[in-house]
Amino acid sequence: MSLQNFVPTPKFQDYKEAFKNHYKLERRADGVIVAQAHTLGGPVQLSVENHRAVGQLLKTVGADPENEILIYTGSGDEFQFQIDPEGFKLEQEDLAYWAYEYAYKDGRINAASLVNDLEIPTIGIMNGHGFHSELALMCDITICADDAVIFDPHYDTGAVPGDGIHSCFQELLGVKRAAYALLTGQAIDAKKALEYGMVNEIWPREKLLERAYTLADHIMTQPRTTRRLTTQIVRRPWKKQIVDSLDGGFGIQMFSHLSKKKATHGRGHVGSVTDYVKKGKLNNFDK
Repeated sequence: MSLQNFVPTPKFQDYKEAFKNHYKLERRADGVIVAQAHTLGGPVQLSVENHRAVGQLLKTVGADPENEILIYTGSGDEFQFQIDPEGFKLEQEDLAYWAYEYAYKDGRINAASLVNDLEIPTIGIMNGHGFHSELALMCDITICADDAVIFDPHYDTGAVPGDGIHSCFQELLGVKRAAYALLTGQAIDAKKALEYGMVNEIWPREKLLERAYTLADHIMTQPRTTRRLTTQIVRRPWKKQIVDSLDGGFGIQMFSHLSKKKATHGRGHVGSVTDYVKKGKLNNFDK
């Protein structure tokens, strides 16, 4: 017998409770786990706290050997479209500390964990309009609500789009389309996202979770080792993106962020930009 025991791995009921204010977690008997990000039960309102919770969740899910497939999505009819009114008060009070702590550190962990800390297949669901769409788009398979719009508001809010969304868009869209989307805040509807190869399928919102389970059922037909090792093949382009562009892009964004000596996050900043999505416009500047 070994002189030492294994360190205990996370238990689902424990972290289901620990993450309940950020995620609604459900898991089938076969290990297919669904994580629905939420704020007070509704669509996510971005904050320092739930920004950190993303990486914490992914690392925890990845550390539990009883998980076999992760389905990641938002709640209600939005993936992530709003800002918590007080969600970046911490940043405003101590910009130098939180620009590193929640943004550079947590942000890099979020994107890297999705690619590196999960040995299991992932299915992302864009359940509605959303920025920080990389959390669903960088999953192994992504399905999208047929009325969802994908966009990045960084540039129009005065921020450099270097926090992982650049890695995601450049990998999926290519250099020219990514440059256009990042510089103009282009509203990419579900049909265009499918055409561009950003998502694999589009479905009515009420059918999304059912379809994700269908995909999961197919993936589960093969042995555990086959499933897990296949993820290491399909994720190689993402691993390269993470190594080549994530840290540098984030560093550039944070330099810009700190050189202005003011927080760029806030409900007003993002709200004024995302209004064009609600109005069905392609961008924020053409009439």
